[in-house]
Amino acid sequence: MLQSMLYLHAFNVHDQEKANKIIIPGFKLRSYQFSLAFIFAIEEINRNTHILPNTSLGFELYNVENNLQDIMKETYFCLTGMGIYIPNYTCKRKNKVAALLTGTEWETSVQVGRLLNLYKYPQITFGPFDDTLSDRVQFSSLYQTAQKDMSLSHGIVILMVHFNWTWVGLVLTDDHNGAEILSDLRREMDRNRVCVAFVEMIPDSQVYSGYESRTIHRNILKSSTNVVLLYDVTQYLYDLIIYIGIHSITWKVWITKSQWDVTTDVPYFVSDPFHGSLIFAQHHADISDFRKFIQTYKPSIYPEDYILALLWNRYFNCSFSGPNCKILGNCQPNASLEMLPRNALEMDMTEESYNVYNSVYVVAHSLHEMTLKQVEIHPHGNGEVNTYPWELHPYLKNIHFKNGAGNLMVLDSQRKLEAEYDILNLWNFPDGLRQKMKVGTFSPKAPQGQELCLSDHMIQWAIGFTELPRSVCSESCVPGFRKSPQEGKAACCYDCTRCPDNEISNETDMDHCVRCPESHYANTEQNHCLQKVVTFLSYEDPLGMALINLALGFSSLTAVVLGVFVKYHYTPIVKANNWALSYILLITLIFCFLCPLLFIGHPNTVTCILQQSTFAVLFTVAHSTVLAKTITVVLAFKITLPGRLIRWIMVSRAPNLIIPVCTLIQLVLCGIWLSTSPPFIDSDAYTEHGHIIIICNKGSTIAFHSVLAYLCSMALGSYTMAYLSRNLPDTFNEAKFISFSMLVFFSVWVTFLPVYHSTKGKLMVAMEVFSILASSAGLLGCIFLPKCYIILFRPHRNVLSHVRNKAHSRGKVDLTA
Repeated sequence: MLQSMLYLHAFNVHDQEKANKIIIPGFKLRSYQFSLAFIFAIEEINRNTHILPNTSLGFELYNVENNLQDIMKETYFCLTGMGIYIPNYTCKRKNKVAALLTGTEWETSVQVGRLLNLYKYPQITFGPFDDTLSDRVQFSSLYQTAQKDMSLSHGIVILMVHFNWTWVGLVLTDDHNGAEILSDLRREMDRNRVCVAFVEMIPDSQVYSGYESRTIHRNILKSSTNVVLLYDVTQYLYDLIIYIGIHSITWKVWITKSQWDVTTDVPYFVSDPFHGSLIFAQHHADISDFRKFIQTYKPSIYPEDYILALLWNRYFNCSFSGPNCKILGNCQPNASLEMLPRNALEMDMTEESYNVYNSVYVVAHSLHEMTLKQVEIHPHGNGEVNTYPWELHPYLKNIHFKNGAGNLMVLDSQRKLEAEYDILNLWNFPDGLRQKMKVGTFSPKAPQGQELCLSDHMIQWAIGFTELPRSVCSESCVPGFRKSPQEGKAACCYDCTRCPDNEISNETDMDHCVRCPESHYANTEQNHCLQKVVTFLSYEDPLGMALINLALGFSSLTAVVLGVFVKYHYTPIVKANNWALSYILLITLIFCFLCPLLFIGHPNTVTCILQQSTFAVLFTVAHSTVLAKTITVVLAFKITLPGRLIRWIMVSRAPNLIIPVCTLIQLVLCGIWLSTSPPFIDSDAYTEHGHIIIICNKGSTIAFHSVLAYLCSMALGSYTMAYLSRNLPDTFNEAKFISFSMLVFFSVWVTFLPVYHSTKGKLMVAMEVFSILASSAGLLGCIFLPKCYIILFRPHRNVLSHVRNKAHSRGKVDLTA
């Protein structure tokens, strides 16, 4: 690839005709615009009376093959001014060298710069900014016109995020620029959660061959990504680009920089794969007169421009004539460069041509400042520019001016300017059009989130895409699912896993599911939290209604039994079984049956405290009454020859003291419970899906089980005493009934404990209510119903003579009557 080297010098006005020699053995058309911008800037400066008055700029153009030998040879030609290269010699006496402009490849600038640095010749590069060239130790005489791409990597990644492209391939040069670019891109991509599908590094050497192009092209096609970034397109990528253009069958979206001009660098027959490419170009203001210059740039005005003659011959059917083949005849009338096809020559000033234009002005302004300085020192001189090249350096370092477009120009490499970028879209329809259309801008100075301004509807995508291209490693996880990373793969490659119970994801591609608050639950799709319904064992609930009816029914039945006992209080069977204790037990059972009403309905602090304490005290009274009755029966039937003490106990009814004593113990236990860890209102949000169950938390489970253990110990005592009197006379002996009632009590509460702990929510409350009703019903049914049966249906057995006959027949004395 040929690289331009522009040689610029100053001369007096009367010598101008000697300096218009243009040596162009064979420019590429892309480089040809550099020379047009170069000549345009020089002519514009020479016409300007405010810059270098009485002095004109001359120039020479060189094309340099990209090899060390040609680079050094052409540099020596430039320095000596002869067709041979002689170190440390120059024949340029009158027209002094002002500066040397070097082209787009940094290798060319490096090789030339090392030589020019020895002679302190000013060198200005108009190619992309390169950190290597900023080394003032190696290249103290080199200056860069282009701004450093401080935010281009960020802009490219923002573009990827805008289109949701998270799976992108990178093709870079394998040099220091490529390494720095890769580092910047990875940092930006990681920050924005964009993954690298592959990285292909193009060898930066002459040994790069078609084999590497085929291998890299195969890797690109094999990748699942639809977006590939060609970041720093240099001559080493040219073979790959040609190979892609000829052999690509899979369409990709290519993102490039403006330094690679696909409209002119690639033959027309291979450009279709790059249709729809997105190009980042540094924004610059238009130089209005440049198009006018192109319109008037013709062979008749610039006969020395051999390339211009070739263009006229090819596109306008002109024929060469004359001994030097520069005179053209039979040309199309009114022919101009503007009439060339778009794919032949870019009419608008490109980014690099803009840098060429600014470079010439940098040299001109520096020469102007140096001339003014000389005039101040030698006010009586003849006005000629009589300087050495190295004298220009102080002025180049401090240059500071606005160009014809109003943009500020400086050459300070330490000054970091964030350039704005135009985003161009390559159109190739109709075939061969190759038009770059501006579809957006990227401004790093804009507020966050507004840096990218894009007209999506204007973008033409590659032929293979009928809609916005997708480039992802894994398809998006819809709401209700979360991303599950695939082991050993990039973060953008994942599986979609449904959210766990009561967790949701309401956005696409969420990394983690979000748990619903306790007051809400996840819907079936697990993409939204719904408000839970507050519930409890209410009066309207069928289960609560059934338990209420049972409680009221049993309490009414107990009241009826009490009424029967009161009505027949004079009968032997009521008297024989200690009617006072029977009344106490029946009244207590009525309250025991009504106790479950505290467990039903909306819990509050009062009911939560009363539930367990009321249940414990009432059942203690009931059991202590049963125990007193049992002891009375045993004393009555077991003592055949009662002594004075036993008779006093029976007459004074001392066993009845068991009731207050046992009740007091239970009250102490309940008092400790309520003072240390009392029951409180609690909610259960997990037992029933979609419901929050309001329940009473028992507080201290140890206290609750201690109360139950105390009740069971009293029942065990009653059962033991009743068991001792199992063989006593049956007529008025209720020991067997008490034993059976205690067995029922044990069965209920032993069953209650495991079932209670295995249930949750309302069922736990219902289970305790049912146990209270069942154990209370056991006491009522086993102890009192047989007596009611005798009182109401067997009255002949409820007479004193029958009682005595039964007693004498068994040889026992009835002391309870």
